Amino acid sequence: MTSELVISIAERAIMIILLTSGPLLLVALITGLAVSVFQATTSIQEQTLAFVPKIIAVFVAIIFFGPWMLSQVTSYARDIFENLTRYIG
Repeated sequence: MTSELVISIAERAIMIILLTSGPLLLVALITGLAVSVFQATTSIQEQTLAFVPKIIAVFVAIIFFGPWMLSQVTSYARDIFENLTRYIG
């Protein structure tokens, strides 16, 4: 197993992590920003108000993006297992 192969596998793993977590982080960011603007507009200073909409938005995003995320991760895992003999030998 060469160092280039290890770097390639790690690079692809990091890309899969970024691709699968990106939509959820973006949804949480946009929801948090919207709640913050709402809080600033109405002068509501409740700290826990931001958590419930974020949790609901991320849950909905998981339902929406979940199949795609799962297919990306399983495709990567399948590729690793199919080429395991090439990586070891």
